[in-house]
Parts: sequence; C-alpha cells; structure tokens
Amino acid sequence: MTKTYIITGEREIRPASLIEWAAWFETAERQVAKTELSNATISTIFLGLDHRCGEAGPPVLWETMVFGGPLDGEQNRYTSLGAAQTGHDEMVKRVKATTR
Repeated sequence: MTKTYIITGEREIRPASLIEWAAWFETAERQVAKTELSNATISTIFLGLDHRCGEAGPPVLWETMVFGGPLDGEQNRYTSLGAAQTGHDEMVKRVKATTR
C-alpha cells in the first residue's frame, strides 16, 4: 500500500488519501533547494510518497539528486526536512569536490 503525504499551509507533513495527494501534487511547491553549478544541478524535493519500501521507521519523504557531471544520478533520501537540507548542502560539496 502506497503511503502518501502532503505539506499543509502550516508547513506540517500529514498523511493524505491518494485522491487528496494527487490534487495537492498538481500545484504544490515541493522544491526544498536547488543548486546549479557549471557542470551539474543538485535538486532536493519533497516526494510526498513514502520511499521506505515497507521497512519499519519514519516515512522517507525527501530526496536529493544530482543531474549532470561525474556524480550524475547520485541520490540520497531523508526522513525529515532538516536532514534533507543538510543532505543537499553535503551533496553540493561532493559535486564541487569532483570538479577541482
């Protein structure tokens, strides 16, 4: 069973039905951070779908991904907004380190 989540107007994460999630997803601002470098873009977003894959623990709802450059396709997923923001910054450092 897919677990879907939305961000409320109060910036809280809450479970939502698939219908409610789909309507929210159409217009939601899900971008947490985006960094464009000369050879790559690093993007962190709120997924809205739990990517824990049935394992126990909090839902995995954020993802950082690299587009372009030597780390193209690298990704990390997170269980909190704070971890996603920190992870984004760490990924930017990793990408920058590959271009020196």
